[in-house]
Amino acid sequence: MSQPRVVSLVPSLTEAVAVSAPGALVGATDWCTHPAGLDVVRVGGTKNPKADRIAALAPDLVIANEEENREPDLRALRAAGVEVLVTEIRTLPQAFRELDRVLAACGVGTRPRWLDEAEAAWAAVPEPEGRRTAVVPIWRRPWMVLGRETFAGDLLARLGVDHLYTDHPERYPRIPLDELCAAAPDMVVLPDEPYRFTAEDGPEAFPGLPCALVDGRHLTWYGPSLAEAPTALERALRAAHR
Repeated sequence: MSQPRVVSLVPSLTEAVAVSAPGALVGATDWCTHPAGLDVVRVGGTKNPKADRIAALAPDLVIANEEENREPDLRALRAAGVEVLVTEIRTLPQAFRELDRVLAACGVGTRPRWLDEAEAAWAAVPEPEGRRTAVVPIWRRPWMVLGRETFAGDLLARLGVDHLYTDHPERYPRIPLDELCAAAPDMVVLPDEPYRFTAEDGPEAFPGLPCALVDGRHLTWYGPSLAEAPTALERALRAAHR
């Protein structure tokens, strides 16, 4: 059986497929930055993929995600006769199940070592000695934070950090800055994507609150980075309290 031709519209899944099924990817979004040097046709952004460019690649499969990609774009691809596999990943166990499903669809016959290592790394995370509260902005102007049922929120909870808007009716609610500060969390977690928070852009908005600057790839990506994520995230969270 020949290897399927795959287009990925999800950066973290692009990395997972690229390292697990070399040669399968023929297209990826402009935001697919890993692995470095990935040489495939770029098909636009995650929110505005170019359906005609994708169809021209004659893929056997397009990989998408219900949060990353818009349903009208996926409908357009299906209307063009392209098979689309849509993932839903809101928890760590879901991530592992969906990664198995995606890789099998891409012709990967043997489970890759990185996936076993990622499961083992998270299984080895000890029960937190205590719990902290946090707000987790993902954008500013306007301020947006993690809300209900997010993959990033699930990872943080496993590390003993409960974000304050986990029961909000929206997944990424817009919350005024004064309200975020008045909520008095134990800390603020600032990832570098989708908004690129840095030491000079973000912490100044939360005077008096410990701020953890975390790698967005470790907090929000479901792929090979999951193997190192527990250690990297815990290190960043500890650094905020020094």
